[in-house]
Formats: sequence, structure tokens, C-alpha cells
Amino acid sequence: MNDQRTTTPGAEPPRMEPIPMSNFIGAWTLYSREVMRFLKVYTQTVMAPVATTLLFLAVFSLAVGRAVETIHGVPFIEFLAPGLIIMAMTQNAFANTSSSLVISKVQGNIVDTLMPPLSAHELTLGFALGGATRGVVVGLVVAAAMWLFVDFKVHDIRFILYHGFSAGLLLALLGVMAGIWSEKFDHIAAVTNFIVTPLAFLSGTFYSIDRLPEGAQFAAHLNPFFYMIDGFRYGFIGSADGSLGLGIVVLGGVNACLWFICYAMFRRGYKLKA
Repeated sequence: MNDQRTTTPGAEPPRMEPIPMSNFIGAWTLYSREVMRFLKVYTQTVMAPVATTLLFLAVFSLAVGRAVETIHGVPFIEFLAPGLIIMAMTQNAFANTSSSLVISKVQGNIVDTLMPPLSAHELTLGFALGGATRGVVVGLVVAAAMWLFVDFKVHDIRFILYHGFSAGLLLALLGVMAGIWSEKFDHIAAVTNFIVTPLAFLSGTFYSIDRLPEGAQFAAHLNPFFYMIDGFRYGFIGSADGSLGLGIVVLGGVNACLWFICYAMFRRGYKLKA
């Protein structure tokens, strides 16, 4: 028996509604929430890092500056300042995403973020760009404060912009991973103290790796933090310890890998869904 279907004369055939390619409004809303979250407590999230970084600048200038007058042909304080700026940027980018997720999980309101129609990519985008934005804001304020004490010279603004944003994004994505994995504040403190801080301090922030033994130099080149600091500093002083081209590729590759891991964690609901 043939399947015959009748339609009402003059009626249009049913049409499939197009599926939106991306929820831009939802991703923007999540990003805006993350930005407003740290701006509302700017004294803690922006001004406090400025004070801490200026203290580092003062201590290292007084303790080391007289013994090491120049590095790569520039005064020690001019060599030190870019490293301190990007260190503040990365620490705050990591803190923004990791704290946002851990607080939501501990308070039990992470469901408010997971229920809206946001894809795993959009969740990653909103959190990561929110953390990177905090890193950039902190970097700009720290640089403005340091400008009163350091004679900054910009050699190549492209390296400053690329490595500054890439560094903030890298640590923001790492913060997303740590925030999803952590079940309490002790866990996120462990990641900060035993992974993020050592990698930052052992990456040439306060010194040139040319002064290290050969084995330590090889280990430093395996540290992705080295490339973001080295390229960022090159943008100011025009001198680098490593390959600038390799640094660009490493940062791009690491960010791509971390983005995929964050996407996979959100998609699976790893430690997010009961």
C-alpha cells in the first residue's frame, strides 16, 4: 500500500529551523561576567598585584642591581621590568579562571554556568578570555606604575602584544584545567605553589639563562614559560636568550593543546556533573 500524504491547499511545507552555528550572546555574557567579577574587587585583583610587583622590583634592584649592572647591554632594572610585568599578568590570568571555577563548585552554583545552552567551546572561550583580560589589565597597570621608575624602551610592539596575550591565554587555560580538576581550595593552592610558581620563577624572569650551567639551560628551554617571557622581553630590549621563531610556535602550539584539553573536559563534564 502506497504511503500517501495530504497537505492543506495553499499551506507551505514544513521547514527545518536552522541550527545556530554559535551562541555568541551566551559566550559574550559569560565573558562579561568573568570580567565584571574581577573588576568589582579591583583593589584585590588589580591594585594588589601592582604593589607586589613594585616590591619585587625594589628588592631585586637593591639586592642584585649593584652586583649586576647590565644584562644584554641594558641596565639590570630595564632587563628585570618586562619579566616582572609578564609574571604578574600570568599569575592573575591563572587566578581568575581557577578561582572562578573552584568557588562555583564549592558553593554549588556551577550548575548556573552549565545549564545555559553553551557549547564546550563557548565555555572555554568565555572563561579563557576573561582570565586573559584580567592578565592584560594587570599588565597595563603594572607597566604604568613601573614607568615612574624604569626608562622603558619599546623595540618591537608586535612581540609585546603577541607574547603578552598568548601568555595570559596560556595561564587562563591552565587555570580552567586546574579549576575543573580541583575539588577544594587546597587543590588549587597546590597547583599554584608546585607548578605555576616554580615554572614562572625558573624561566628567566629575574636573570638571563645564559648564566646557567649547560644542563640548566637545556631544562629552561623545555619550559614554555621561558618562551613567553623571552619574547615579551625582546619586545622591550631587543635581545633574546632563545629562538624567537621557536617561541612563537611553542606558545601557539601549547595554547592549542590546552584549549583542546579544556574543551574535552567541559564536553565530558569532568568533575562538573554529578
